[in-house]
Amino acid sequence: MSDDLVLLFQNIGLTESKAKETVKNKNLAPTLEKVIHSAGFQDKHSEKSTGALLYALASTITPGAVPHLDYLAKAIRDSKLNTTDQVSAAIKFVNDKKEIDEAKFNEECGVGVVVTKEDVKKAVDEYTETVKDRLVKDRYKFFGIFFGGAKNIPTLKWANGGDIKEVVDAKMLEVLGPKDERDVVVKKKKETKPEVKEEKKVEEASATKAPDMFFEGELAKLHVPGGNPQIKPELMAEHLKATGGKYITRFPPEPNGFLHIGHAKAININFGLAKAHNGICNLRYDDTNPEAEEERYFTSILEIVKWLGFTPSEVTYSSTHFQKLYELAVELIKKDKAYICHCTGEEIQKHRGGPERGPRTACVHRDRPISESLELFEKMKNGGFEEGEAILRMKMDLENGNPQFWDLVAYRVLKTPHHRTGSEWLIYPTYDYTHCLVDSFENITHSLCTVEFMQSRFSYYWLCDALEVYKPVQWEYGRLNVANTILSKRKIAELVNKKYVFDWDDPRLYTLPAIRRRGVPPQAINNFVHTLGVTKSDTVIEVAKLDAFIRDYLNETAPRLMGAFNPIKVVIENLPEDYEQMLTVPNKPRDPAMGEHTIPFTREVWIDGSDFREVDDKDFFRLAPGKTVGLLNVPCPITCTNVIKDASGKIVELRARYEDAAGFKRPKTYIQWVAESPKHGSPVRLDEVRLFDRLFNHANPQDKKEVPGGYLTDVNPDSLSIEKGAIVEIGLWDVMDRWAKSSESKTDYEAMRFQLTRIGYFCVDKEADLGDFTKAKSLKDSVKKLILNRTVSLQVSSALKNKE
Repeated sequence: MSDDLVLLFQNIGLTESKAKETVKNKNLAPTLEKVIHSAGFQDKHSEKSTGALLYALASTITPGAVPHLDYLAKAIRDSKLNTTDQVSAAIKFVNDKKEIDEAKFNEECGVGVVVTKEDVKKAVDEYTETVKDRLVKDRYKFFGIFFGGAKNIPTLKWANGGDIKEVVDAKMLEVLGPKDERDVVVKKKKETKPEVKEEKKVEEASATKAPDMFFEGELAKLHVPGGNPQIKPELMAEHLKATGGKYITRFPPEPNGFLHIGHAKAININFGLAKAHNGICNLRYDDTNPEAEEERYFTSILEIVKWLGFTPSEVTYSSTHFQKLYELAVELIKKDKAYICHCTGEEIQKHRGGPERGPRTACVHRDRPISESLELFEKMKNGGFEEGEAILRMKMDLENGNPQFWDLVAYRVLKTPHHRTGSEWLIYPTYDYTHCLVDSFENITHSLCTVEFMQSRFSYYWLCDALEVYKPVQWEYGRLNVANTILSKRKIAELVNKKYVFDWDDPRLYTLPAIRRRGVPPQAINNFVHTLGVTKSDTVIEVAKLDAFIRDYLNETAPRLMGAFNPIKVVIENLPEDYEQMLTVPNKPRDPAMGEHTIPFTREVWIDGSDFREVDDKDFFRLAPGKTVGLLNVPCPITCTNVIKDASGKIVELRARYEDAAGFKRPKTYIQWVAESPKHGSPVRLDEVRLFDRLFNHANPQDKKEVPGGYLTDVNPDSLSIEKGAIVEIGLWDVMDRWAKSSESKTDYEAMRFQLTRIGYFCVDKEADLGDFTKAKSLKDSVKKLILNRTVSLQVSSALKNKE
């Protein structure tokens, strides 16, 4: 990392950590460095507001506006451009222009325009009269539309956004008065329906809702369809004729691995943006590398997209266009914009300046005759070369500082059969060649990708223009990463192969199949992504933050059951041998809409091993010899009267007395329990309960790369513990039976979610053996093996646990 660059970036107000993060961004850092030098702040500090605008310029500049970067930086320095809206307008104005008409620039970008707060007030007053009826009717719920409408008043185009909001707030208070009970958002009362159905209904409704993130911040600045200039105007006319002006996006994974948590953000952004604007989103498999692609990846990707609640308008494949891509490659050669090269990887690296970043040079093949390249390309296609003997490279701009212009590879020889086209092709297009062209073929309006592709935007546009095809707009956003894990496909494969984890869907991983198997509801993931918003900066989330979000969601949707780990039998001696009382208990306390279920209470019950101590303690509030506690949902408390041990001294049974409720104060603590009642099939005995913890000990296990063994040395040996002999109350069958009736696939075991009181949230693992439950009256009649996964703990402090 360059210390000089860090200091330079701090000159415009970046914190040291932000400056270091920016230096690591190979796309943004060179541009920001140029901007700072152009503005003259290489040796002095700028105002913080000026620095923020310079950063915005560097991070949002378009390829067509790059030649005017110096001009725009100086306009910010000279206070001609004072807001991000003005910077955006300036970039749009100069885009693809050879010369700048300063008068028109000033007019289009609001240079010198001053909008006072009085001007804002007058405009908002006039606007209010046009929407007053709706404002009075909807009151404060109308704020979003009211504020958005005010921002779009033509005379306020260059007004300060803070002034507009302040005036809008004041106007609403003037018209409506202070907020009252009419402005409280009341949640609709849930219908009394099975939990699984209710949860699914919530998920589906939320997945189709357009959150504010699509109308605020970075995404609100995206162009409308038709607003992206083309090398030929007729290309846009043809595009709009084909699309009707719709927003068209795509989620384009490579089918060479399983999706991970970062893809959840990409899925939400691509499908969500299209949904927000009544457009469509395709799922496109970028299947141009037959060596790494497998059918299981294709299947899993589509399943995960649907699991998250999204339905592709169409499922497409880059391989569908192999013939068209080949024909365009021939055309590129004919235009003298591509050539056949025989250089090795090492030779190409050397021509690009090598590790020393020396001068770049053209290889001897770059200027070969067009006819020769055409002939050799045909020979490549027909199997005349072995792998590595010939490639097709695009003839771009070796003098450009952007590595994405250093004659990228367009085609290579691969003699591996393709899963869709078989052995028809012996050459395959690269990502750099394929991606933008298939976007063009599919009339994509917004090609959304993560920031590591920022430099690729320039080569993306170059190729579309070189072939004179419709050019979509590429726009980048920050990646989503998770601490204490890795997302690299290669490294996850190593973890699987070396048996550190079960498979790619091991619940300790953060692949989406793993998160799903752990029992995380898809809408919890979607909602979490929405709270993060969309910016140009990468986001690294702490696992605890994600877990808290999942926990909050499950708290609202998961039914409660009682269970016990390391169970201890309690015999209530003053109850008759055949005592039986059927208790109706709520699925969720204080929430009648969640329903209820019935469990037996008998003379013998089981309690969790952690709920008893033979030696009492003043900070321990649960059961101990001579101490009285309540049993959840049971009318009267119990008092421990005796402790029975085996020959080894292990506690095997407790004796207790059932007290008269009238003679006792309400107990300080209530503990969970499960009845011994063979007649009712109680308790339900679990074969395994899997408790998962962090897979790695440190936030960034890849920091261990210099250590022998690398990141594998950071694996947490205690990341999985397995509880045997745990028990659950018979309410579990109600949860499972509701799932059996509502599940369409009958394989989504993880959708059987519930809370074990005071222990955590759990789901059924896919390795459970439910038997032929489709023919059984209840799953209790078919289940052969029960395995639970802990989705997330309750994270109750030890002090609070003792007091419960």
